[in-house]
Amino acid sequence: MSDKRYSEMSTYEIQQEISVLNDKARKAEQLGMINEYAVLERKIVMAKSYLLDPSSYKPGEVYEIEGAPGQYFKIDYMNGVFAWGFRLGASEKEEALPISMLKSDS
Repeated sequence: MSDKRYSEMSTYEIQQEISVLNDKARKAEQLGMINEYAVLERKIVMAKSYLLDPSSYKPGEVYEIEGAPGQYFKIDYMNGVFAWGFRLGASEKEEALPISMLKSDS
């Protein structure tokens, strides 16, 4: 499955890929392979983004960043499964986050 892009996969295929990646990440963590674990975690975040509806994320809205309590992200615009914008209270540097990293404040 991993030779296909996430955008070309069905929901079922993405869910299967996430399951495989979770297993690999768990093994890497147990073996102390920190870099491998980090790479697999990023792949999981990306895959999860393709299970979400990008139209649910609106420019001008503020979302809490998953895994970073108290950090918020304001969306300027959307590009596929990426939200482009700025972290509130941080530098004025624009960045892109996969939408699976954003959770609604409500």
